Amino acid sequence: MTIRIQCINFSARPELQQFVQQRVEKLSLFHDQIIDGEVHLKLENYAEKDNKVAEIKLKIPGNELVVKKRSDSFEESTDLGAEALRRLLNRKKERLRGH
Repeated sequence: MTIRIQCINFSARPELQQFVQQRVEKLSLFHDQIIDGEVHLKLENYAEKDNKVAEIKLKIPGNELVVKKRSDSFEESTDLGAEALRRLLNRKKERLRGH
């Protein structure tokens, strides 16, 4: 699975990019037909402390799954997004088994 990481309004540390890469790659354990993934890390100009957004897109045959999570760190936003995608992938897999 190919994962592209794009950082908007900031430049990411290599450790952050590696963390995001590993976290999204783990999703392949829950669905074996993931074609590729895209992660957009965005620093929004809000006065609030939860201004770090992770938008994760996964392409699977016939669908594109997208989640967008905001928190006070990119790691937490990525974790929240990956967990939401894990649940979506499990639901998709259950629907396929039911047919």
